[in-house]
Amino acid sequence: MLAKRIIPCLDVKKGRVVKGVGFKGLRDAGDPVELALAYYEQGADELVFLDITASYERRRTLIDLVERVSEVLFIPFTVGGGIRTVSDIRSVLSAGADKVSINTAAVKNPAIIEEASRRFGSQCIVVSIDVKRVYVAEDETPAGKEVLETRRGRCWWDVYIYGGRQPVGMDALRWAERAVELGAGELLVSSLDFDGTKQGYDIELLRELSRRVSVPIIASSGAGNPRHILEALTVGGADAALAASIFHYGQYTVEEVKRYLAEHGVPVRL
Repeated sequence: MLAKRIIPCLDVKKGRVVKGVGFKGLRDAGDPVELALAYYEQGADELVFLDITASYERRRTLIDLVERVSEVLFIPFTVGGGIRTVSDIRSVLSAGADKVSINTAAVKNPAIIEEASRRFGSQCIVVSIDVKRVYVAEDETPAGKEVLETRRGRCWWDVYIYGGRQPVGMDALRWAERAVELGAGELLVSSLDFDGTKQGYDIELLRELSRRVSVPIIASSGAGNPRHILEALTVGGADAALAASIFHYGQYTVEEVKRYLAEHGVPVRL
């Protein structure tokens, strides 16, 4: 069995790492270069760097900061935010990233997934999917939507773009399947309902996605303790778990989480 991955996430705004709840109420969490080095030394398997306002502000990713972070890392490094074209992808990879994460551009122009995976290889194309639950009545089945029975009620998952600011009205389950068909090598799945709450991941969403797609799924949003990560990797079927708050503010180290997982039978690299 392949080892499960633990991936700290650096949400970057104006050159600083920030963290909020539901992508809102952002507060400072530190310097991205210093945090990247610390997580590498703690044993992180990979690192994700998301320039969270780049798409909304219609600007390119902070390339100079990507270069500085890549200089201190010797683990796979994924960069997202503000990537709109194949040329942008090339620039980010040239700056030191091993993978790129695309969300808004992929939704608005799905062909970019196919072209990018053909040019650079699907292994470095991560499609990020930001979602929010839309609850529906017992007798309601919206056209074109996959409605599931969950512990919180019947719902489907809407896709959001521009850093969680704009709903698309697109079913996330069907979009995930299409993204994989177009060449996405991984899916990074984030929930606006669970982000920053420290109440655990959206396990029902992860479980359904893992059943439908063949590529690795990175679970994001909601980690409050190692048990939540364990659930995402086992019950949810995710291949990797991304976390931010529990690492940024010193609640747990990456090594502590990985040792907890190993003690509970999850294969990890120690």
